[in-house]
Amino acid sequence: MPKQWFVLRVQSNKEDKVKDSLLELIKVRGLEKLITNVLVPSEKVSEIKGGKKKITERKIYPGYIMAEVDVDEKGQIPREVWFLIRETPGAGDFIGGQNKPVPMASYEVEKLLSEVEHKEEKPRAKIEFREGEKVRVKEGPFENYDGIVEELLPASGRVKVMLTVFGRATPVELEYWQVEAI
Repeated sequence: MPKQWFVLRVQSNKEDKVKDSLLELIKVRGLEKLITNVLVPSEKVSEIKGGKKKITERKIYPGYIMAEVDVDEKGQIPREVWFLIRETPGAGDFIGGQNKPVPMASYEVEKLLSEVEHKEEKPRAKIEFREGEKVRVKEGPFENYDGIVEELLPASGRVKVMLTVFGRATPVELEYWQVEAI
């Protein structure tokens, strides 16, 4: 049987700590061949707080970690791996039930691994507006103009806002940090 990926519930906001504890226990007990990979999927998000740009890391699946386990011929998790994971502080149970964890589907694994690979790319903007929301421009040539968010452009970190300029509705693309909700 090939290796399978399993999802493990953990305490929220303790994902990294549980991962580190699990990796340490794997090393101490010499089970590196049975558990080959442990992931906490996350992404980098840039946001402006107090006028300063800040890049933070956000968990994609809070409260969960993923582990790649070498299963036996029946597709079961080996006993020593099962008990190691259950004894790890902060770790809960596997997704799929108490005695029969369900491995992730291959398409889910591919999606997960591609997200992890691309996490090192440029951070994406954290845009906290919704389409149709009223906003005020706080910086730039349209400062103090009020408008309505027409479209969110998270890839570029911009928002398209419909402003009334000289009595006409005009769509304007602005950086997300140039506008604020009213």
